[in-house]
Amino acid sequence: MQVLVMYYSRGGNTKKLAEAIAKGVQEVEEVECLLKPAAEVDKNDFLNSEGIIAGSPVYFGTMAAELKDVFDRLIGTRRHMESKIGAAFATSGHHTGGKETTIMSIIQAMLIYGMIIVGDPLDASGHYGVACTGEPDEKALQDGIKLGKRVASLVKKLKG
Repeated sequence: MQVLVMYYSRGGNTKKLAEAIAKGVQEVEEVECLLKPAAEVDKNDFLNSEGIIAGSPVYFGTMAAELKDVFDRLIGTRRHMESKIGAAFATSGHHTGGKETTIMSIIQAMLIYGMIIVGDPLDASGHYGVACTGEPDEKALQDGIKLGKRVASLVKKLKG
């Protein structure tokens, strides 16, 4: 079983959070993690993953075009994505910078793909997915690990 953690990161903060999320996925036995920048994600990555966790910096309150491009390019896989696990994360440059709307834009694309969406576990600090302002601090990194572990655990439970 595989979980894809895909992200777009221009300044490096989203990549750091993606790496923490990947660490959480790797904590679950029998679940492999595939960590990739959006530009490198291909059809097989979608088809071979039972879970996808996608992240973006906030761009005008929504996901970056580079991440949306993945969903647009791979729309032909939609019929094969139903009931796979999906989750989202975001980073921003300002504390009111649209992190939740960005997460919701990612979730919206995953819902169109027919995916089962999960948010943060209850012991994390968010609701819809992990988010931070600027460089992820220790709390954001720990929440990222928790989200990755939650998605991988659900993949194992539902798909194993």
